[in-house]
Amino acid sequence: MDLLLWRHAEAFDGTPDHTRELTPRGHKQARRIAQWLDEHRPKQLKVLASPTVRTRQTAAAFTDSFQIVASLGPDGNVPDLLAATGWPDASSAALVVGHQPALGRLAALLLSGHEADWTIKKGALWWFTNRVREGESQTVLRAVIPSDLA
Repeated sequence: MDLLLWRHAEAFDGTPDHTRELTPRGHKQARRIAQWLDEHRPKQLKVLASPTVRTRQTAAAFTDSFQIVASLGPDGNVPDLLAATGWPDASSAALVVGHQPALGRLAALLLSGHEADWTIKKGALWWFTNRVREGESQTVLRAVIPSDLA
């Protein structure tokens, strides 16, 4: 299974938090990553987004076909992300457009075996693959694409 974690692009500060929109720079970040994704996307990719405006705008830069999942909101956590995506056993790849700290904590868990306060920068994409080799499940980091390098 492939799991892609995409932190929402840069958004304006303000309240209420759920209605914050992307800045012009954030729209540019989202378009860059979306273009990279369009060229490299795994097959059968389902796109899941937090219900916030900034995550929906980030996802929309890539596709109009995404599912809003309430548990992926700013208060979401690693078990919420794992449940929403079906990692590592789902039959299709999943792209999560979400928030810190849950995305960083999941990245830490996948790579180190323990949740930790890792940071995924705004607009960045992390791509993981789960595979089985000689009966052992392995997590592979396939790519980290910061929004300024896409």
